[in-house]
Amino acid sequence: MLRIVSLAFCLAAPAMALDLRMTAIYDLDRPASLDYDPAFCGLWIANEGPEIILVTLDGLELRRIGSDLGRIKAVTLEGNDLLVADGMGSFQRIGKDGRALGAPFRTSTGWADTEGLAIDGDGSLITVEDDPEWLSWLSPDGTLIRRIDTTTLDPPLTEAQGIARDPRTGHLLIVDDWEGSNSLYEFDAGGQLLATASLIEYGVDPEGIAIRPGSNQLFIAFDSGAKIAAFDYTPTLPPGSAPLPPGADCAMF
Repeated sequence: MLRIVSLAFCLAAPAMALDLRMTAIYDLDRPASLDYDPAFCGLWIANEGPEIILVTLDGLELRRIGSDLGRIKAVTLEGNDLLVADGMGSFQRIGKDGRALGAPFRTSTGWADTEGLAIDGDGSLITVEDDPEWLSWLSPDGTLIRRIDTTTLDPPLTEAQGIARDPRTGHLLIVDDWEGSNSLYEFDAGGQLLATASLIEYGVDPEGIAIRPGSNQLFIAFDSGAKIAAFDYTPTLPPGSAPLPPGADCAMF
């Protein structure tokens, strides 16, 4: 068992209860960005090619769709649809059948080396970039709201790749790849760093991350060896908090 250790030793800090226990691992070619889809009980995966694929939790391909972007580097669910990014500042909303829901649009800041995407509780977009190193909040049309320079964190987050948001707490989980610390970082809903832990025990060069909240599962994609690892996952909660209720999961069954 891997226990995340708190980085902030103060009475106001929440107790670090985030535990990971790896339960499975399977091969999948070049997984770069992940998100969990409860409607299919599966994972949407971008691999920096022109398409994204939907797979079951054990890696069986269910469908493959494209967009108007030249490549897809990051993917996330946005309501019942998908939002994809090309890693060069362009985004597009598409249906799960590949139908374009609008033309591609760009961020207000221009170039954006978007490595991972998530949707906040208010509908804003959360992105991670590694050139330069930003954790950013954007309006749905791509206008910058605020951002954090992740190199100023302790320890620095220098090669952020995948990001996932737990809808029950709003906490953000971000993976830092091999060129950084090969670690998992946890932030609260406001972007304050809570904890970090090495992932080297499980794999090299983490690229994507997804949360299945209804079953307390976490999925991390490792570029080296082209693997996706599944973990049992215990979210961090403040001391004395009641256990979290299950989230929506596998709605089609």
